[in-house]
Amino acid sequence: MRVTIAGAGAVGRSIATELLEFGHQVMLIERDADQFDPHEVEGAEWVLADACELSSLEDAGLEHSDVVIAATGNDKVNLVVSLLAKTEFAVRRVVARVNDPRNEWLFNESWGVDVAVSTPRMLAAMVEEAVSVGDLVRLMTLRQGQANLVEVTLPADTPLAGLPVRQLQLPVDAALVTILRGGRVIVPQGDDPLEGGDELLFVAVAEVEPDVRAALDRRRS
Repeated sequence: MRVTIAGAGAVGRSIATELLEFGHQVMLIERDADQFDPHEVEGAEWVLADACELSSLEDAGLEHSDVVIAATGNDKVNLVVSLLAKTEFAVRRVVARVNDPRNEWLFNESWGVDVAVSTPRMLAAMVEEAVSVGDLVRLMTLRQGQANLVEVTLPADTPLAGLPVRQLQLPVDAALVTILRGGRVIVPQGDDPLEGGDELLFVAVAEVEPDVRAALDRRRS
């Protein structure tokens, strides 16, 4: 997979390094000469250019990218890059970094964003997840804001222990996609029993998140 990252700061370089380790082709676009250092991520293709300029993206061959990641520290830049990638180059998947949570509402389909990643929100979610066993925590917005990745950690003494996954009465537009159990990542099958301490990851539209919580509470009542 070919991935283009706009912004070669600490975040962009870290993402590039991870993607290269997974065998992907990576191009970093950076307009600041002080940040332009190909030796930092030697396996990536580096382009010194302004990712907000259409001509620069054309010269870089953005149309050949499978994924574009707008990872700069400026929300305005990330929105412009996302919009150009989607509307001018028809990039299949656009991921954008949200620096200021107050701007999160802008990062949607209208601006070409498929997945918005808000660092402040994710950090807050991780803290909340660590201290809120039994509560539903929204981790990430997916698919142009149409669905969210949410997490529930079952208490150690949960009455759900032993309940087969297929007996969870989840609402329409919600799905259990992963169970994290200790060091294991489990793709749930219908007969898999739940255990205390399980971290359940759901994909659900925002409107049914309370119903997901209620489905778990209903069994406990």
